[in-house]
Order: sequence, then C-alpha cells, then structure tokens
Amino acid sequence: LSRLYIFKHFIILISFVVVTFTERGKYLALDLGGTNFRVLVVKIRTGMRNSVRMYNKIYAIPLEIMQGTGEELFDHIVQCISDFLDYMGMKNTRLPLGFTFSFPCNQTGIDKGDLVSWTKGFKATDCEGYDVVDLLREAIKRRNEFDLDIVAIVNDTVGTMMTCAYEDPKCQIGLIAGTGSNVCYMEEMNNIEFVEGDEGQMCVNTEWGGFGENDNTEDIRTRYDREVDGGSLNPGKQRFEKMTSGMYLGEIVRQILIDLTKRGLLFRGRITERLKTKGIFETKFLSQIESDRLALLQVRSILQSLGLDSTCDDSIIVKEVCGAVSRRAAQLCGAGMAAVVDKIRENRGLDHLEITVGVDGTLYKLHPQELAPNCKVDFILSEDGSGKGAALITAVAQQHHIEKQEPH
Repeated sequence: LSRLYIFKHFIILISFVVVTFTERGKYLALDLGGTNFRVLVVKIRTGMRNSVRMYNKIYAIPLEIMQGTGEELFDHIVQCISDFLDYMGMKNTRLPLGFTFSFPCNQTGIDKGDLVSWTKGFKATDCEGYDVVDLLREAIKRRNEFDLDIVAIVNDTVGTMMTCAYEDPKCQIGLIAGTGSNVCYMEEMNNIEFVEGDEGQMCVNTEWGGFGENDNTEDIRTRYDREVDGGSLNPGKQRFEKMTSGMYLGEIVRQILIDLTKRGLLFRGRITERLKTKGIFETKFLSQIESDRLALLQVRSILQSLGLDSTCDDSIIVKEVCGAVSRRAAQLCGAGMAAVVDKIRENRGLDHLEITVGVDGTLYKLHPQELAPNCKVDFILSEDGSGKGAALITAVAQQHHIEKQEPH
C-alpha cells in the first residue's frame, strides 16, 4: 500500500489538546470504549519527580444496554459513576472530570463532541449526531444525586499519547491496537484548515478505522473480510478496523476455518454447530495459539472446547491461520503508522525523524520503521493510558480556563 495513498483517505477529526505538564491536583475520569466502562480518580503531582496515582473500578456494559436506547446507556453510565463515588466516599466532592469516549466524534471544543457513528458493537439509539457530553449531563440531572464538572472529552488515542508524553516528551503519536484500531498525532497548525492560527501544533485524531469506506481497500480485502463486514452491526463501515482490531480477528479466523473445512482440508470435512456460531472463536485464542510451543497442546485444547476433534495436522493448519491473520493486522497497522510518521517528517522538512509512539493494545509489536526508512520509531507501552490521559488533559484544560479568567 502506498503510504501517502493511505493518509489522503484518513478521516481527520480535530482534538483540542495542547500539551503541557505543569498541572497538579485530583481529577475524575471516565473511560468508555468497549464492553467495560471504567471510573477513576487520578491524583497528579508535579515537581522533581512527576507521579500519577489512580484508583478505579471496572463496570460491565450488558449487550442490551450497548444496543438499547441512548437514555438507557447514559443512565447506566451514571449509575456506575454513582456507585464509584459511594465506594470512594466522594459523593459530595465536585472534581473536574475528563471523559474518554473512544468513538468517532466531531469535536468543536475541548468539552464538546458530537458522535459521528457508533463502532465496536455499540448501537444505542438517539446518540449519533448528538453531543455526548450533553447526553452525560442530562443523565446526571435525571439521577439528581450529584453534579460533575465535565471539563474535557478525549479519544483513547489522545489519552494514550498524553500519558506516554508525560514520560517521554518525544511521544507525539498515540496508537490503539486493541478492541478497536485508531491513531492520533501532533499536526502542524498551519495544515489544519478548520482552526484559526498557524503557530504550534494540535492533536489530530485520524479515526483510521474508517479507512476503506469508499472502496479504496478492495484490493486487499478478502472474501472472509466481506463475510465479517456483512455480518456486523455496521456493514460497509470501519473496514480498516475490521481487518486490524481485536473485535474482529477471531471472526475472520472462524470464517477461514469454515471455508477450509468445506473444502475437506480441516476436521475431516465436518463442520460442528459450534463452529457455525458467530463469535465463538474469540480473539484471545489467536495469541494463545500463536504462543503455543508445547506440542500444540494449547491449540488442541481450544479446538476441543469448540467441539472440534482435531488431528495434529489440523492443529498445525489452525495455528498457521491464526498467525497469518495476526501478521496481516500488524502489517496493516504498520503501514498506516508509517504514513503518519512519514507525514510528520515531511511536515517538519527533516531528512531524518526520531519520534516515540505511545501504544495501548495487543497488536503493539509493530515495526513501521521498515516502511518509513527515514524515521526512527520507538514504542512505549501505555499503562492505563485512556483514563490517565483523560485526567492529564482535564488538568491542562482546567488550568488554561483559570488562566483565561485571571486579570492580566
């Protein structure tokens, strides 16, 4: 794939973030990006040794809530917040709050974000096109137990980048390679048409998971990709994400196994009812199978749990399929990352660029430097980047707001 060809078709969404780390204090953070929802208290200290301490609880979001009404979803989120505040003894404390919301949003301000479209299995009604911060505030009012000062809405890529930049100032890219797939980076202000000013840089959330919606990935999509796409909640959408993210890799493998079995190349040509079940081959199986070094025992155990009576040859083939699907996902992410890194180098008129990427997710062992030969790319694995990053950005935004209110 041409790196520039990939980049020209990214969906660019602006994130209103300026990087500075002189803030301190205590902040609340919410992290919504998948089937689990986290509520956190983050304590930031600055000085000779910066430190961030976190306390959090994880709450499940049932499928019927994910795919119900928007009101039900945000009421559930507020119920989780209420439980956490009780747990921490903070019901009467009004702390600044950052909301990590890991879905495509059109941000018109640091605390304003209109949901463009749901991804990753969410389909709650009456949310797309609406400001999710307003939806959260309305749900808080309906519960009428507490109030929150919602200062910032943040994408998980931005939170990851900010968290890693707190440790390494060269970190100017955030990559998510987990349930979903996305990247953000620091773009030159003079290249951003939608914002006034030409000085400095601003964080851009590419939402690269949506690449391919104009059929510009057809050359690399397979019939298995089309099966997975057609059976998803959003056919035709997030096509790049469906080839690279944890939500879909297991289902791609299942489609391949069914095809090989139909051809008589696997499982003696017998397809079990369980193998016909959508989602039965979990993405976590891929890493478990790929890491199996002990006579394929792990592979056979997983296949037996799926009701598949496998031979040694079957196990070898399944392992090869899992490896091929994972490698392709990593290589596609690497190609996209190379496009971003090379663009930053060209933006700055450099012959050689050294840059750090903050990464969260299971496909982080990528090597895009092979695709961007004039760049040296280092990776930092983020720890709890989404929630911590939301708190850091909230700290920055609140400090900026205070400074604007102070007389000069």
